Amino acid sequence: MNEKSAASPTERLPLSRERVVQSAMAIADGGGLAGLTIRSLAKSLGTKPMSLYHYVRNKDEILDGIVDAVFNEIELPVPGGQWKAELKRRATSARLVLRRHPWAIALMESRTVPGPANLRHHDAVLGTLRAAGFSLSLAAHTYALLDAYVYGSALQEASLPFDGPDSLAEVAGPMVEMFSTGDYPHLREFAMQHVLQPGYDFGDEFDFGLDLILDGLAAHLPEPVGGIDAGAA
Repeated sequence: MNEKSAASPTERLPLSRERVVQSAMAIADGGGLAGLTIRSLAKSLGTKPMSLYHYVRNKDEILDGIVDAVFNEIELPVPGGQWKAELKRRATSARLVLRRHPWAIALMESRTVPGPANLRHHDAVLGTLRAAGFSLSLAAHTYALLDAYVYGSALQEASLPFDGPDSLAEVAGPMVEMFSTGDYPHLREFAMQHVLQPGYDFGDEFDFGLDLILDGLAAHLPEPVGGIDAGAA
């Protein structure tokens, strides 16, 4: 076989549904969902668009697949463990995963055909809550509250005009100049004496808020036998 007829390493790899989904995720990670089309996906895999339909029926199935792949990256809580610690670990993991895949925030709750990783995730969260003594109604409130906080925080972080504390001063500088007129004294105080101080990291707000939510939820649980909070971390 000469060089011209030799297949590339990518071409020698057989296509599979898993490869299609992973390539779709890579495209979304690189340019958002707008760049994910059947044509762009086929090109990334070195094949023709029609070949993809042997593995996925349509683009909706691709979207369902990449959402399930995102859920598969999130650490699951363990039912029966210390519920605060388990839910905090799950929430922290979800936040980190959504930082890697910010496009997923808009899709997480919008798909109507959940995959196995999605279902395992939801079942594990509900199992953790029920094992900790949450009633079904309180478990529902808790799940909705935690997801609203995690997804909202991830969306807020993805929308910020700076990337971490190192680039904060560069972005905040021009804003602070706008406060020099004296019309916004509280904003100036907040910026100069808090945000622009060494060590400030907007990401720290996540843990503060999450702990506040978990402590508040603990107050709604029935008093455990012996008066010991089994959910305390």
